[in-house]
Amino acid sequence: MLKETPKWYRNRGYLHFDQPINQVKATKLVTSPFQVAKHPFFPLISYVVLSKKISKNPSTGMLNVVKKDRPIAYSAHKDSHIYAYYAEMLSVKYEEELTKNNLQDSILAFRELGKSNIDFAYEAFCKIKNFGQCSAVALDFSKFFDTLDHDLLKISWAHLLGVKKLPSDHFNVYKSLTKFSKVDKDKLYEALSISKSNPKNCRLRVCDASEFRSRVRDKGFIETNNNSYGIPQGSPISALLSNIYMLEFDKEMKRYTDIHGGHYYRYCDDMLFIVPTKLRDNVAEFADKHVKALKVNINTKKTELRTFRKIGDTLVSDQMLQYLGFMFDGENIYIRSSSLARYSEKMKRGISLAKQTMRKYNDIRAEKGATEKELFMKKLYSRYTHLGAKNFVTYGLRAANKMGNSKTIRRQLKPLWRRFHEELDKD
Repeated sequence: MLKETPKWYRNRGYLHFDQPINQVKATKLVTSPFQVAKHPFFPLISYVVLSKKISKNPSTGMLNVVKKDRPIAYSAHKDSHIYAYYAEMLSVKYEEELTKNNLQDSILAFRELGKSNIDFAYEAFCKIKNFGQCSAVALDFSKFFDTLDHDLLKISWAHLLGVKKLPSDHFNVYKSLTKFSKVDKDKLYEALSISKSNPKNCRLRVCDASEFRSRVRDKGFIETNNNSYGIPQGSPISALLSNIYMLEFDKEMKRYTDIHGGHYYRYCDDMLFIVPTKLRDNVAEFADKHVKALKVNINTKKTELRTFRKIGDTLVSDQMLQYLGFMFDGENIYIRSSSLARYSEKMKRGISLAKQTMRKYNDIRAEKGATEKELFMKKLYSRYTHLGAKNFVTYGLRAANKMGNSKTIRRQLKPLWRRFHEELDKD
């Protein structure tokens, strides 16, 4: 009878500098501290995804589109198994610390809670509504993973293990994530004549050991992080390490808000404090003071100070509070306007591309005397309307259902069906 596959083991299908290994071999590797301590970690393979950040100018109503590079990096097969195993091991101790310090409901990201940002946002808004007259302080870190201090990470890691010095196996994992190296995927594939559309093409790995030395390392393709800060985001352990890094800070923020009868939440680099209004300005200063000790910075452009007060039986805010993709005015919840704008742009672009593709292939069919085909509607309906399984509209409907059957969110979503068909009807 086959043993159940452990959570840390996952067979990754991508090409890397090493070959995938089976569960038996992976288990022998990750459960041997001696092997992990001397394991040579390969460079990450990295590439950049261009994303767009869309915001709406409240005074002019014009959309502001900012292009942003989002770096993606992924680790070799053996390395990923080690990271995943050690993440699982450390997670047990981390969860114990959260429970011991009553933080289990405050730290929201990168934990197996069976909830999403919809649930977390709704729970926070309900806390505000139940609190009544209060203030909400939302803070955001700047370039969180890129600025984590290596020495502080090592201290936090050792403290979680209850030791003064990291054991040799843990230290090797730590070193691979702080002095990490990476290779640009596009340059690598070009140098090794690997097809981007069909990279495997009978390959089991990007290259063998000899090619790695002569055509990758010796050609200067490897970039190493020589800074005393920053860890890669793509590894299976990076997210947990960011939480471990913040543990002492989280304890202090929770202690502070508890003293004053408030609430503290952190979702990765987003923090939310719900406190009595008299403490509104003090909270930001208190958090900033402790953040500086972590050698990370708060993005002041994203700081939100919102005050909620009662007018009769209605709770109103001086300004909308934005949190985890939603907005709250004290009574009603909305999807963030920039999210709606981003959906509209993607929908228009998707329909336009589908029409261009249809015309292109119909021109080819016409030359061959074949019958023209109409626009392939099924995929468009699936991607951009409630008839699909997973898209922005179905996400919005799910949010409306979870957030007390929100009428305001449903009103925001209602025009999208009409706009979708307007784009379809355009020449």
